[in-house]
Amino acid sequence: MERTKADLEKAYPGARIETFVTDITSRDALCQVRDALLSKYGHIDGLINNAANNPKVEGGSKNLGAIQFHNFPVEMWNEDIAVGLTGSLLCAQVFGQVMAEQGKGVIINISSDYGIIAPNQSIYRKEGVPEDQQIVKPVSYSVVKHGIMGLTKYLAVYWAKKGVRVNTLCPASLENGQDPAFVQKISQLIPMGRMSRPDEYVGTVLYMLSDASSYMTGATVVLDGGRTIW
Repeated sequence: MERTKADLEKAYPGARIETFVTDITSRDALCQVRDALLSKYGHIDGLINNAANNPKVEGGSKNLGAIQFHNFPVEMWNEDIAVGLTGSLLCAQVFGQVMAEQGKGVIINISSDYGIIAPNQSIYRKEGVPEDQQIVKPVSYSVVKHGIMGLTKYLAVYWAKKGVRVNTLCPASLENGQDPAFVQKISQLIPMGRMSRPDEYVGTVLYMLSDASSYMTGATVVLDGGRTIW
């Protein structure tokens, strides 16, 4: 976090950047962050709910492995739900209420193309590997990403007259050092024929946070190279 902060301060001279390490499944921990920000700045204008136990192909995450649906551990399910859904709920409660009280604010909930479609498990398969050892995208990931969209719609209506806009962003297929065979398989499912780059989301996030999108709430913005329209 300190390294990231230093990089950002170098890239944006004069910017005021704060970092916190906290537990988003704890309301008390989030309230401490809220109070620290309010005491220093007096307002909170935006929230991006992006935390998740994300089962990344390139990262060896514990919830992306040879775990078939029928034996997916309920403990892992509970952990994924706690971070991805309960964490987003608590952040919205703690920081969103500040925005509602001040009459202005924006919340962006990060979902995924898997919040719209089901995982295509074939892209994770490897030839010559026994069925019980094949990698499977976990059920909890789909449920969290679909649930995030439901949370967005609920909050968009709930705070519509309080000046708080709430929208969903669905990124997809971010290239980040995955195996070339995986990149090729997933690229074949995307009309644009390639995975996305990190820089391709920045402009959309800025638009969604800014007054340029002042009449947009409860919406789902999909950046997937066309994958979900096939």
